[in-house]
Amino acid sequence: MHAAIIWKRLGTVLAAAMFVSTLAMAVDKPFNGKDLEGWKAKGKDMGGWTVGTAKLDPDNPKKLIVSKEGDELINAKAGGVDLYSTFRHGDAIIKIEVMVPKGSNSGIYVQGAYEIQVLDSYGRDKNPGPGDMGGIYGAAAPKNPKYKKPGEWQSFEIHFQAPKFDADGKKTANAKFLKVLLNGDVIHENIEVKGVTGGSFDGKETAKGPILFQGNHGEVAYRNLTGEPLTAGE
Repeated sequence: MHAAIIWKRLGTVLAAAMFVSTLAMAVDKPFNGKDLEGWKAKGKDMGGWTVGTAKLDPDNPKKLIVSKEGDELINAKAGGVDLYSTFRHGDAIIKIEVMVPKGSNSGIYVQGAYEIQVLDSYGRDKNPGPGDMGGIYGAAAPKNPKYKKPGEWQSFEIHFQAPKFDADGKKTANAKFLKVLLNGDVIHENIEVKGVTGGSFDGKETAKGPILFQGNHGEVAYRNLTGEPLTAGE
């Protein structure tokens, strides 16, 4: 075969492989930064959930002031409702930023089932519990977290392995947090969870589930939420 033809075909094969690889590593954006499309509330209405920009109320640091312009997902009402995505994920790397006012409380439920605690834990870096910011609620306290002040944005990167089931629906492996980073530092590694956290989406473990934000406790703001596949070797 002529060398030029061989190189042309090789180039086509490589381009196809790169395209497939790109699709495989595609990043999902469950929150579009514009509106609440793709999200539902565990209640009759959306409660205090809205899209805009949040900042601490200078007259009351336990409250948020919300403006309509912005790309943040905000719960502006304490004691509101939980919010969950129509997006479903299994094994995934979930990245998100969160901001809480003073004393506030929320939670990120991976697969709608397993809670990473969101709390104003500023000042408790030296002795955090499983109920502090970054804790796997009811399972594991974060190790050596570096907490920021109320009103400051904090980042999570959650490497999650979903539970596994056989053809009959019997669970064959528990869910596992392979790694969790808070503000760039690893706070969990290889934490296995045997069941769902209280207040979960429906109390069930599944191969795929939504992302759920707890909104029935305190005010909170989220932004830059993405989900992507686990890489080989995770």
